[in-house]
Amino acid sequence: MFDPTQPTYFSAGRYHRGAGRVSDVSDPSTLAKVGVVGEVTEGELAGVLDSATLAQRQWKRLDAKSRATVLHKIASTIEATDMRRCAELMSREMGKPYPEAIGEVANCAGAFRYFAEMARDEAGKVAGTTQAGSFQFARYEALGVSVHIMPFNFPILLMCWTVAASLAAGNACVVKPAPATTLSTLEFMRVFEALPDGLIACLPGGTELASSLIASPKTHAVAFTGSVAAGKAVAVAAAAQMKPAVIEAGGSDPMIITAHAPLGVAAAGAVTAAFHMSGQVCTSAERFFVVDSVHDVFIEKFVAEAKRLRIGNGLTRAEIGPLVSSAAREKVVRLVEDAKAKGATVVIGGKVPESEPVGWFYEPTILTGCTSDMAIMREECFGPVAAVMRVNDFDEAIDAANDSEFGLGASIFTTSLDEAMEAADRLEAGMVWVNNPMIDNDALPFGGWKKSGLGRELSKLGLDVFRRSKMVIIDHQPAVQSWWYPYPDDWFYQDGGRKHV
Repeated sequence: MFDPTQPTYFSAGRYHRGAGRVSDVSDPSTLAKVGVVGEVTEGELAGVLDSATLAQRQWKRLDAKSRATVLHKIASTIEATDMRRCAELMSREMGKPYPEAIGEVANCAGAFRYFAEMARDEAGKVAGTTQAGSFQFARYEALGVSVHIMPFNFPILLMCWTVAASLAAGNACVVKPAPATTLSTLEFMRVFEALPDGLIACLPGGTELASSLIASPKTHAVAFTGSVAAGKAVAVAAAAQMKPAVIEAGGSDPMIITAHAPLGVAAAGAVTAAFHMSGQVCTSAERFFVVDSVHDVFIEKFVAEAKRLRIGNGLTRAEIGPLVSSAAREKVVRLVEDAKAKGATVVIGGKVPESEPVGWFYEPTILTGCTSDMAIMREECFGPVAAVMRVNDFDEAIDAANDSEFGLGASIFTTSLDEAMEAADRLEAGMVWVNNPMIDNDALPFGGWKKSGLGRELSKLGLDVFRRSKMVIIDHQPAVQSWWYPYPDDWFYQDGGRKHV
């Protein structure tokens, strides 16, 4: 059983006492100690990778049906396991409201079931032959050992998205959780009891461990979710080793409220999109573009909905928990103060709540009068702040939404089919939501454009990240081919090159 008071890592189907550097984990709501995390040593890392390599050699030889059966067992274990301890640890170590934490772990089973069947169904392609008597096809094979570098905001769900795909493809997996959510990730690892020993590991550590995992010749693919700066570093490091990488690097998602928006629905959706998990979601709506004719009415409704939110410890009846760290809150404060200095108006929030003097809390904040020169319209805020810009019309809203180096997701509220279809076509983002922000689907690709990432998670594309293709040509009746060496004499130029037969 996992003990959060002891420095621990997970490998070979069990928990091990680590020998590396130990640090405390603090609750961002109360600043009280939750447990300890111990980074793995180089020797521990080497042993884990050796075990993963041996386990993967056997795993990749299993037929697709047998691998799928194991993945379905994992899904069933997730569904049958009491996840309250895992959810509580997540709330205590990073501040997520308990309903969101328990919902996150409960939603993980679907990814294992989806990829279990996708890997069975989509295993290659038979091509039309280029030569009579030849059977020509492509097949997919595992890469080896994949590295999964996880974020703090959805530590379990995002891990399962890529781990399920990698296992289905025939790989072993080494997970490096975010330091802020290592405890809940380690607690979750017990659901993998159906896997062969060594096939999955969870190793606590920071950037040095991530670098070592990427650089190791014993790893063969990388999945990363985090900031743009870290994503660039991971992509460069993986490319230097010629390893495929899927990079989800966050964003600053726009939301458009058009003249045809259902304003009551839009206001409620905007509150969820902006303030869900205190804005610490990669697909949070951060930049709002509201058409002038409905601007004031929308803001009135938006503020009214925001006032209904409760602030507090994630284990109490509260929708708005703390930010994950002091540094995270300091960034939010900096961006809000910059916007105020440049003319933005705080219509609600904009400060540390008086009711929560301890912890890294910040009130849900709505800024109006925002302009493109404000840092909050150019950077990823990752906090409970909605920056609103008034625009003249739909076309200006689309142009302003696209004026960003990010391109993860984008949302629009409208009852106009023309506007909905135009937005789906013109918004420069990997995902577009019309009247229902932030949802995902295991069968559809998740990922961004521009600096928001490379590659895709989920769907067939998410499976392909963790496998490589092999073209196979089989002539079942061997025969000498007419184009083989040596060429007939009449294939060459004759008469000094004056003609070619």
